[in-house]
Amino acid sequence: MYGKAAICLTLAITFLISCSIYLGTVDLRSYFFPVQSAPLSLYATGRPLRVYMYDLPRKFHVGMMGRRYSKESGPVTMENLPPWPARAGVRRQHSVEYWLMASLLYDGRGGEEREAVRVSDPATADAFFVPFFSSMSVTTHGHNMTDAATEGDRRLQVELLEILRQSKYYQRSGGRDHVIPMTHPNAFRFLRQQLNASILIIVDFGRYPRTMATLSKDVVSPYVHVVKSFTDDDPLDPYENRTTLLFFRGNTVRKDEGKIRVKLAKILTGNNDVRYEKSVATPSNIKMSTKGMRLSKFCLHPAGDTPSSCRLFDAIVSHCVPVVVSDKIELPFEDEIDYTKFSIFFSMKEALEPGYLVNQLRQFPKDRWVEMWKRLKQVSHHYEFQYPPKEEDAVYMIWRQVKHKLPGAQLAVHRNRRLKIPDWWRRKK
Repeated sequence: MYGKAAICLTLAITFLISCSIYLGTVDLRSYFFPVQSAPLSLYATGRPLRVYMYDLPRKFHVGMMGRRYSKESGPVTMENLPPWPARAGVRRQHSVEYWLMASLLYDGRGGEEREAVRVSDPATADAFFVPFFSSMSVTTHGHNMTDAATEGDRRLQVELLEILRQSKYYQRSGGRDHVIPMTHPNAFRFLRQQLNASILIIVDFGRYPRTMATLSKDVVSPYVHVVKSFTDDDPLDPYENRTTLLFFRGNTVRKDEGKIRVKLAKILTGNNDVRYEKSVATPSNIKMSTKGMRLSKFCLHPAGDTPSSCRLFDAIVSHCVPVVVSDKIELPFEDEIDYTKFSIFFSMKEALEPGYLVNQLRQFPKDRWVEMWKRLKQVSHHYEFQYPPKEEDAVYMIWRQVKHKLPGAQLAVHRNRRLKIPDWWRRKK
């Protein structure tokens, strides 16, 4: 009886599989033969990303760098690009937009490998860069939303949206293949939601709702460090050469998660091997921070107004092992760089437990610290913004991240084309 039932069951399964094969719903070749890979996408070929940069009036970018540059006429080129001002101070931290624009103006005459190149024909472009200095516009046209000067920022945003909406390339993709830097927490503060389909270059997600900014489409960039890079850090004993255990210097009055700074001040003050100092970002204080980081084993990175801050990247280029205190931080290039190799992470709860954080650092093995210090020296070039750009520097890494995001944007564009009803069909009906 059981034998007949087994035979009937086998015949039934065989019949179903045969029908599925005939109808094309099952392909047994995938079980018995290697699956042939699909042709490599445009973004896996290894060639540079082709980027079309909108030719916007100077008031959208370099015109904000000084009256002299706003009065000049003609397009911005490699020859007439204003240098980033050496005395820009803390404004430098939000200058990613400038370095991205500069990288596209550079013609590659040095012969170095490049991750993105500018094209003059938008029809040949893989991506479109919008050179609006949205972060500089915040600091140029008033800091607070109630400030009357912010009207200048709002007008620029309105005008830019009009330009984009008139572009057939923006219309074609709905802006999905457009790259727009917004690294200041208040960048594009008035009309930000209207650009949520684009690839945004941001430093974290602290001021962005999930409906607007996500890791699936946007690129997390480093802040541009404001301290000078430590280029001759080669002591015989780097551990003993750095006499301070833990260093922090900065504003202790912050918003949101940054409120933890006041609490940490109370916990850490009084430890002889800890320097926890309140300051504002003036040129002289930046110099003091540079010196303090270079003489410290660990540099504390609590949240600021948003989960991330420039201090983390100041620590990296100072080869001071970052101590990150945050429950929400997103880090740049994390699909390529393992931060646990050169950083230590504490939850906010752990950091606020009296004595816990400092005791953990005091017990940290010297050999492990030296390994982290060596790793910092190996990766710090990935956080350098410079002109001319160099292979594997921060701008190079950002463009590679854009390249990773574009297949999703292209998928959306292709689906929209497929689903769109053609005009001739409408006329027919």
